[in-house]
Amino acid sequence: MTGRARAEERTGFQEGSNYSASYDLQADFVMVYGIGETMPQRIREWAERGYRVHLMTGVSWGGYQDYLNGKTDGRPHWDEAQKYQDGEMIIHGTSVDIPYMVPTISYADFLVERIRPAVDAGVEAIHLEEPEFWVEGGYSEAFQREWQNYYNEPWQPPHSSEDAQYRASKLKAYLYTRCLDRICSALKEYSLVRYNRPLRFFVPTHSLINYTQWRIVSPESRLLDVPTIDGYIAQIWTGTSRTANVYEGKRAERTFETSFLEYGIMQELVRGTHRRMWFLHDPIEDDPTRTWADYRENYVKTLIASLLHPAVSRYEVAPWPRRIFKGSYPSADGNDKEGIPAEYGTMLLNVMHTLGNMEQEEVRVFGNAAVTGVLLADSAMFQRKRIGTVSSGFMLKYDGTNEVKLTDESAVELLNFSAFYGLTLPLVKHGLPVRPVQLDNVRRFPGYLDDYRVLVLSYEFMKPESPDLHGVLAQWVREGGALIYVGDDSDPYHGVREWWNQGRRHYVSPRAHLFESLGLPGESKANTEGITRVGAGLISYLPMRPDRIAESEAAATRFRNAVREAMKVLGSMKGVADTGHSTQHAVSDKRLGGPPLVDALCWEPKNYFHLRRGPYVIASVMTESISETPLELEGQFVNLLDAGLPVIERVNVQPGRQALLYDLIHIGPGGLANNSGLIAASSRIEDYQEDERGVTFIAKGPRPLQAVARIRCDARPAAVSAEELDYGKGEGRALPALTPFEWDARSRTLLIHYEHGDGGTRITVTK
Repeated sequence: MTGRARAEERTGFQEGSNYSASYDLQADFVMVYGIGETMPQRIREWAERGYRVHLMTGVSWGGYQDYLNGKTDGRPHWDEAQKYQDGEMIIHGTSVDIPYMVPTISYADFLVERIRPAVDAGVEAIHLEEPEFWVEGGYSEAFQREWQNYYNEPWQPPHSSEDAQYRASKLKAYLYTRCLDRICSALKEYSLVRYNRPLRFFVPTHSLINYTQWRIVSPESRLLDVPTIDGYIAQIWTGTSRTANVYEGKRAERTFETSFLEYGIMQELVRGTHRRMWFLHDPIEDDPTRTWADYRENYVKTLIASLLHPAVSRYEVAPWPRRIFKGSYPSADGNDKEGIPAEYGTMLLNVMHTLGNMEQEEVRVFGNAAVTGVLLADSAMFQRKRIGTVSSGFMLKYDGTNEVKLTDESAVELLNFSAFYGLTLPLVKHGLPVRPVQLDNVRRFPGYLDDYRVLVLSYEFMKPESPDLHGVLAQWVREGGALIYVGDDSDPYHGVREWWNQGRRHYVSPRAHLFESLGLPGESKANTEGITRVGAGLISYLPMRPDRIAESEAAATRFRNAVREAMKVLGSMKGVADTGHSTQHAVSDKRLGGPPLVDALCWEPKNYFHLRRGPYVIASVMTESISETPLELEGQFVNLLDAGLPVIERVNVQPGRQALLYDLIHIGPGGLANNSGLIAASSRIEDYQEDERGVTFIAKGPRPLQAVARIRCDARPAAVSAEELDYGKGEGRALPALTPFEWDARSRTLLIHYEHGDGGTRITVTK
């Protein structure tokens, strides 16, 4: 993990403040946040410290009062604020003059001009954050005009019918797609014409799962149709993933399982493309009322959930490091506030620098490797309002940052998003590595479903964009796939004006057209529950609402049995044994992190997920699963979630806990042992050199946090010394005492304790 070039941009963070040594994380790039007057200075300060510098700014909200008040073009634009049914503006946070915006052409052109100075200042990339249109919006004058232009008909209040709500949400997704394309196209051209310099654009966005749960509309997979976008940041963290959901009748936070699914769906924005994806982690969250212990526990859950998806190996290691390393939050006793515990700060740095080394050739899955897809479409965002009911106060704009008293049962039921979690949590909780699969991509990429042998689908909470999707699904089934369809055609949104009921042939629901494409009767009454063979594959029909699966253990068991039976029947059809499989699989396809497809029909209930990425061992043991048995690992490991980087030989991962380990006796590809160099450090390590006399390297990181490094060393060293370097000079002063170190004879490793100097610290190990 030494000598990584910043140009690889494997790790980064966003920060709105000026450079400070106290939160200089020494990642590869920084996203300078905000386009105010201080932007050029902030860009210059971070660039001078060696960072690749990007810009990040909000695309749906910001301090855009000049535009709103008419100073930009002489016309006020408050009519472009997103509004509730009663005419009240939808506000970002608590600032009454920062509304969420309807992304008109005028607004997009304004953002082009506001962002242009960042291009002049030399940023290498621009991140347009969180294109968001609230489900409860759609009433402003600007949106009514956009409706008229898009649909060629008078605007309809979104609350007036399911059809009006669905069409309003489709329009909202289109408007932000248009806005992003216009901004990216204009500024890419400007950069090339003015500076002959390519400019990249990225979109930091919440997952489709979270936006649907929180009742927000965003472009999501539509961004794949915008050629000027180069990639994304998966904005997944404790704040999104601790949103409660229901499993076997119990509503609770399930941060690990939720984030596991969230990171899973975000990969679908880059799978099969050359676009780039960073997974976000946040060591705290937007809610400032939590304790450090709470932040840490949930951070680890999201961290490990992300690492269980080896197709992505780039990370935003922290948003707002200033609020992490300089902020104060409630103490455990609730009587005071305190800064970050020193041990947590060191552990975070250890992990952040480990993340830069997660691109590993070898990936190995332990336990179940039967990756099963649960299809999810952008249209899930379009039907998140129940017509005929009035949302309670918090449901107008719930974003997970505030404690709320959930008293309105219908509002809580809607927030639970049980139709989706009913199809996923019963499988995840029994150790099946579920991947949410973007249904919209089936028509974008040939062979998109080739990596799967089992898929779960329901149209009771989402709809297919076009009928040609069913041709692809039907072919996939006939060629050997197992499709489990869950639904009873009771969703009122089946009646919206869409392709299945607008052509020469009318269908009661899109399911009816799918079944007809498979050669089955379209009417649900003509189909019985159970399995029907279709070509070399099968379809399993479970005629029940998917949200009901979340309500009880019996319903979850019924669903699990349907999935298991489909696997068993498909396995017998293909001559694949359902027993005798190994609990350890080599991976043949890194995109899925799964085994050869022949193993995709094996599902042995487990209470854990466990995989290896090169020398890194990643594991999580779940509660509410088949047992409370811990996962036991034996070997020789370095615990990367402990600030002291201790060497341990036995690891006991308890239910509800996770592990991130470095395997000291790991044999890599080609039979090569990993027996030299740096193992882990809470610093960026540069100029690492080793010879018969000793080891030297330069460690860089924030001050004044305590730092550690564990390296391999053949024998106990004679001495370890440190020299603080002056920034920009390469010179420094030796520290007055020898640097403390700990020698571990069993593992032949050395743990060194030190602090960072302004220009880094040169460590010398004398053999």
